Amino acid sequence: MKKVLLVLVSLLFLTLNQAYAYRLNSFSDDAKIISAMRLLEQSGDTDVFRNLQKYGMKVKFSDLSMVSVGSNKAFAVSTYNQFGTRVILINSQYKNAPAEQIACLIAHESYHTGYSADLEEETLATQKEASCWSRLKNASKVYPDSKLTRRLDNLTNLYLASNENNNLVQQKIASNGFYRNQFGLN
Repeated sequence: MKKVLLVLVSLLFLTLNQAYAYRLNSFSDDAKIISAMRLLEQSGDTDVFRNLQKYGMKVKFSDLSMVSVGSNKAFAVSTYNQFGTRVILINSQYKNAPAEQIACLIAHESYHTGYSADLEEETLATQKEASCWSRLKNASKVYPDSKLTRRLDNLTNLYLASNENNNLVQQKIASNGFYRNQFGLN
């Protein structure tokens, strides 16, 4: 009887794991992106998946060399495809970035749900990105010295140094010329 029960529990466990993997495959067919999404799932970032599911978002790598955010090339964007489906496009130049970093970009972009963001939404998205990096970054791993690594480290330092009376992430965004123009803060 114990063997039968053990077999049933094992089958149930395997079935649930396969069902969840299928859900991840509904967001992307790229192995690197799915690996990043598994990290988000394992760290309990249910809000990211709630946003992805609610807005039917798909995630993929794309050439964003022509997309700029101020003077910098975009790391990732949330937009619509030609069929009206929400899409998170991650700059293909980061295709070989560690899965932890890809996960942070997905988390950030999952917070962008409309045609344009405001300061509050951009702040929440950026804080989510930073909080993910603070949890997912492996202290024993050496990450590439890249623009993305420096961005994540800088945002996380601001996030961790912030408090309810002094939001350094929001101040950084509000002082950026690109965002000042986009949000009409000039």
